[in-house]
Amino acid sequence: MNAPSSPALSDVDVADLESIVGAGRVRTSFPDRLAYQNDCWPRGIILSRGRRLHHHLASAIVQPDDEEQIVEIVKWAKKSGVPIVPFGAGSGVCGGAVADGQSIVVDLKGLDDLIELDADNATVRAGPGIIGMDLERYLNHAGWTMGHFPSSLYCSSLGGYLASRSAGQCSSRYGKIEDMVLSMRVVAGTGEVFDTAADLGSPGEAGPSRDLNPIFVGNEGTLGLITEGLMRIEPRPTRRRYRGFQFSRLDLALDAIREVMQLGIRPTVVRLYDEVDSIIASSEKKGEAASKPQAPSLARKLARRARKWLPRSVDKPLEETVDHATRTLLGRAIGRPLVLNTVADILPGHCMLVVGFEGSTDLVDDDADYAFEIFRRYGIDLGTGPGQHWLENRYKVSYKQSPMFDTGAFVDTMEVSTTWSGLVDLYDNVRRALRPHVFVMAHFSHVYAEGSSIYFTFAGFAPDLDSTLEKYEATWKAGLNAVANSGASVAHHHGVGQSKAPWTHRDHLGGRALFDRLKDRYDPERILNPGKVYP
Repeated sequence: MNAPSSPALSDVDVADLESIVGAGRVRTSFPDRLAYQNDCWPRGIILSRGRRLHHHLASAIVQPDDEEQIVEIVKWAKKSGVPIVPFGAGSGVCGGAVADGQSIVVDLKGLDDLIELDADNATVRAGPGIIGMDLERYLNHAGWTMGHFPSSLYCSSLGGYLASRSAGQCSSRYGKIEDMVLSMRVVAGTGEVFDTAADLGSPGEAGPSRDLNPIFVGNEGTLGLITEGLMRIEPRPTRRRYRGFQFSRLDLALDAIREVMQLGIRPTVVRLYDEVDSIIASSEKKGEAASKPQAPSLARKLARRARKWLPRSVDKPLEETVDHATRTLLGRAIGRPLVLNTVADILPGHCMLVVGFEGSTDLVDDDADYAFEIFRRYGIDLGTGPGQHWLENRYKVSYKQSPMFDTGAFVDTMEVSTTWSGLVDLYDNVRRALRPHVFVMAHFSHVYAEGSSIYFTFAGFAPDLDSTLEKYEATWKAGLNAVANSGASVAHHHGVGQSKAPWTHRDHLGGRALFDRLKDRYDPERILNPGKVYP
């Protein structure tokens, strides 16, 4: 195990912080710092699995449990010049919660209270540390939903949603997190506490009132630490219609989706898989009709073929050896991405769409029937099977990446967005840029009347750690350059963090000057989450 590259916080500083949060709540041991060295950024995972354990180590982990303690921590950091990195559930994938040897990590999971459910006003007030599924279960029990369902729902927090401008699987119906939040309490880098809905300007201040929600939603901890969120909620749906459709071409499917959205119909879920992702995502035979049989993953395909060569009486250790060998073979296959991508191109395939409607009135059926009829004009109705299969398995995707890392390969996702007129070009340009480096597939989700997000999933392999990092970074550089050159957005709902920060200036022309002015106002000492959003 590598030794830490930097010392932990001094005894004097630890004593100062413990006087704020209490004894035992400032952690400086190497194992504690190691536990917080990375969120779910695949680059950090690659380093850790390569036994390079010195990267992104904080000088200490501080664990407050209320807003007053956070105010005092910020004041201490401001006086000491020690940067603060806010840390929620650690499920981010862009390096938005990684520290360095000088920073302290402020763990916000202790602020996990569900403070108030207001049925009269259809709102819920909760702390940033509450886990999404815990909040949703509480609301469901009372007959409500927030409608926010990211794939990471079991392992992500409300504060993380707000800090990164998160989107859930049902965003077409309920919106993204910025459409759900009414107000937040935020501790800025100055030590001031803001209520983003109430603090709309000083009494008697000239000019229009200031709405602070757009400033602090998506700030990724660079302007303030979120301590509370007041969220809009809706009645839990009692009617649900999900279905699958198959299209011969990607552009036909996109035309159908655009027509539905621009008619003002709002499905709860819209997920269109490209030809490669459709092979993997196709459901097994379910419901009143069937899609084509579910294609196994590459690893399972190899493993099943290998097992056919074994006698039925084979013992468990030998079977495990075969499984290990097929995982290794998979890694080597992914190491030849041009071959895999070319094979995928020539496979006969179709694009599969999963679409669903939810609500509590007969309008659900009316909207669903109208939209389904439009989709039938463009493609083939696969019945309820694919929709039900997706609904029953929609959170599993977040837990399927670890086996890929076990092979020595890496897997990552890149979510980008643009208008309808540029969508196919964006898809083609990014795939073309990624193909020499990684095996790539994509699906389209989070659709709007104006355009859509594209969610690329890619996997790569190299024989050693250094060449793996080189391939990983070359992949991201090629992909995001293609996005920027297409005039599209490099981020949609995962945030920016360190991963995309070098491209933010391409996404928001002139945005750096505005960001610096916001830092001057809310974090003049530059102590909050340095290096994120902008380098």
